[in-house]
Amino acid sequence: MSRNKSLVGLSRLLLLVTLLTPLMVLGAVLATRTGLISLVTGYGTLGLKVAPVLAWVGAGAGIVSLLLLIKNRSLWLYGVLSVVIAAVSLGAVQYQLARFGPSPRDVTSNVEDSPAFGRALLSERRAAGVRPTVAADCDGLEAIDSQLAPDVAAWALKQSGVTVMGMSPFRVDGWKEGMWFGIQHDVTVRIRPGRTDVRVAARDGLPIGPQACDLAKRIISEMNALR
Repeated sequence: MSRNKSLVGLSRLLLLVTLLTPLMVLGAVLATRTGLISLVTGYGTLGLKVAPVLAWVGAGAGIVSLLLLIKNRSLWLYGVLSVVIAAVSLGAVQYQLARFGPSPRDVTSNVEDSPAFGRALLSERRAAGVRPTVAADCDGLEAIDSQLAPDVAAWALKQSGVTVMGMSPFRVDGWKEGMWFGIQHDVTVRIRPGRTDVRVAARDGLPIGPQACDLAKRIISEMNALR
């Protein structure tokens, strides 16, 4: 009887260990979004460094829990939950880390003549300590071969989740804040006769994977749909 109680207690402990990764990530997100900790701490340290370690620890706990389940089938609930949570956590962490390859943080549809950010947006980037960067190309990103109306470009930005902060006959500026940790990207659309270009650049220096490229291609897609 006491042995069964010990096994149940151990199974519960192992389940708690597998929960550490999702709970820690959720806590880091909430603390970052509410301003309790910085983006560097919440995303850079807890999200990118601590979470992978906890995920592997959780995977080990899941394996031990599975072994206990084989030994004592009455522990099936703890065993199944531990294995599922550990597998999902480790898979999610590894998937995100795999995306953080050598992806450009500043992309444009015109690398030969990259659009410049407007004064207000450029001022915000400077105030945030962002150093000047050179925009790069990304696979599949192409300019619009026509002159869009500024309100059409602004609507395309809004449809892409971008907050429009400035608009003129030949330019639309905006920014987008990420859903989880609030990672920000700055966006500018340059409108010229016969061509409309887009540029998207991250505002921080943390690994973000292909987010800038993905956002730029989504904006182009939205503008194409509105032509």
